Amino acid sequence: MKLTLKQTRAIDFLEDDVTNDLLFGGGAGGGKSAFGCYWQIKRRLKYPGTRGLIGRAVLKTLKDTTLNTFFQIASLQGLKSNYHYIYNAQRGIITFPSTESEIILKDLATYPSDPNFDELGSLEITDAFVDETNQISKKAWDITKSRIRYKLDDYGLIPKMMGSCNPAKNWVYGDFYKPYKDGSLPGNRQFIQALLSDNPHISKHYRDNLLQLDKNSLERLLHGNWEYDDDPAALMTFNKIMDVFTNTFVLPGEKYITADIARFGSDNTVIGVWSGLRLIRIVTIAKNKVTEAADKIKELCNTYSVPISNVIVDDDGVGGGVVDILGCEGFVNNSSPLPNKETKEPENYNHLKSQCYFKMAELVNKNELFIEDHTFRDIIIQELEQVKQHNMDKDGKKQIIPKDKVKELLGRSPDYSDMIMMRMWFELITRHNFFTF
Repeated sequence: MKLTLKQTRAIDFLEDDVTNDLLFGGGAGGGKSAFGCYWQIKRRLKYPGTRGLIGRAVLKTLKDTTLNTFFQIASLQGLKSNYHYIYNAQRGIITFPSTESEIILKDLATYPSDPNFDELGSLEITDAFVDETNQISKKAWDITKSRIRYKLDDYGLIPKMMGSCNPAKNWVYGDFYKPYKDGSLPGNRQFIQALLSDNPHISKHYRDNLLQLDKNSLERLLHGNWEYDDDPAALMTFNKIMDVFTNTFVLPGEKYITADIARFGSDNTVIGVWSGLRLIRIVTIAKNKVTEAADKIKELCNTYSVPISNVIVDDDGVGGGVVDILGCEGFVNNSSPLPNKETKEPENYNHLKSQCYFKMAELVNKNELFIEDHTFRDIIIQELEQVKQHNMDKDGKKQIIPKDKVKELLGRSPDYSDMIMMRMWFELITRHNFFTF
């Protein structure tokens, strides 16, 4: 196997004493999967008795795709099946008799029966390659990485984990591509953009096939465009999301405060101060007590002259404690949507949270919302891009993608978009002429 220039750069990072995480990402045909398999073979032959892992979101897909690539690369290296290496399909293990090393094939999908990946708990590996990393959760990546400790000291190695993927607006974008683009990647993490044009060994017909794809797929897979996202399920376009930070013409108005309270101290408490539909200040408190969150909201009420009747806090979990202390409005995510003003009947949403997110998307797409505080701009953009309709092809009530799924994609809770979404409650109350006492 002749390495491309990009693959040569990648192998340098994977053999240094600094890099722990490498994402080899970009368009299709850049040689990502082939390189990952090559690296795993090289490590198993170079370091006797070690154990690697090749993972993917679905084991069947791994065996149908990545494993076939492994066989091709092994052949290019002059390795013969059942002699230089032995594949045990039942156990999902590839062994190398000459070095007594092995590669374990693993399913890294998130299953409700094993949300914490306890199945990986007793695993000990030397390194790992995850193909199509964008298809697994950040937690799956982190848990797999935590298992890298086997025989490292024997060879003076450091933990090494490599992922491959095509452009995706989820946690790999936030952890790798965005910091790479901004020049803020940590020293132990690297990103290499691999495109079809970087691979001189690919068939000349491959590019012609890519040119037949739809516009969204063409941008992602041929041009490696990480910013392009034309998902029909998205409630807001990327351009309109960007506009919310420049819509200075949105007029100020009545003051409000919305707050998403950290659940059991695990997430951030995010508080927003509004003047009409202008988000003028965002405050984040990490792992705070209920009383601290309540005190901060009281302080902001005094500073910006916001009456308690214009404050809303999520009433799920510990947020209910803040509602009790302040005597403010409580936002119950799964409560029934607000009724239609004319018919007095509930609107066609599965719950209030979906109704408010659809309303927020409507205002964003009409350029009627302005985020004046840019402190958390990049985080907000990422979260708003994940606001999508769930099961859009099915009949029934309109709903957004569940929060747990969004957390998997982002690798964190969408606290900022939830805080913004809650501002819509006041808009819906006014629109529906609905009052609380």
